[in-house]
Amino acid sequence: MKLIIKYILIAGFSWFIIHSLYITYDGLTNTEQKADLAVVFGNKVNKDGTLSPRLQVRLDKSIELYQKKQIKEILVSGGLGKEGYWEGMEMKKYLIKNKIPAKKILVDNFGDNTEKTVINTIKIADSLKYSRIISVSQFYHQTRIKKLFRKHHFKNIESSSPEYFELRDFYSVFREFFAYYL
Repeated sequence: MKLIIKYILIAGFSWFIIHSLYITYDGLTNTEQKADLAVVFGNKVNKDGTLSPRLQVRLDKSIELYQKKQIKEILVSGGLGKEGYWEGMEMKKYLIKNKIPAKKILVDNFGDNTEKTVINTIKIADSLKYSRIISVSQFYHQTRIKKLFRKHHFKNIESSSPEYFELRDFYSVFREFFAYYL
């Protein structure tokens, strides 16, 4: 019995390592494809109204995609944070300050989790007859985002992640392993 438990633990740990390496590789492989829309997944807006560093670099990545003419429009998605700010509106303000035309920015203030953002993005893309989307989020988030798009029957999803790393990423990779299978 001890031997069986040992092998189960080894297999589980091995699967965790392989999966973690895969989501890291997948998330760090940025697309060069063109798309109709980039969707920027929300993150914390601080109590003073400034964007968290994670959120700011996501927006900077979407600005880069827009400036390279890799996308036509940017969709910012998030919810109402406990700090009292609508993430989508704060993200739009940042993009406008950084010379993205307001008419090229779409706002979803009801994407308060990953799956809601995916569902809302697909509805918006369908209404605009858009068929290609680039997801913009941290590297560890991208594999699950793409899985959710496919789960909701949207196949033309690529990803692009900012080059921003922090110690918390180790926890996030660990968390994403379990979130992927839920």
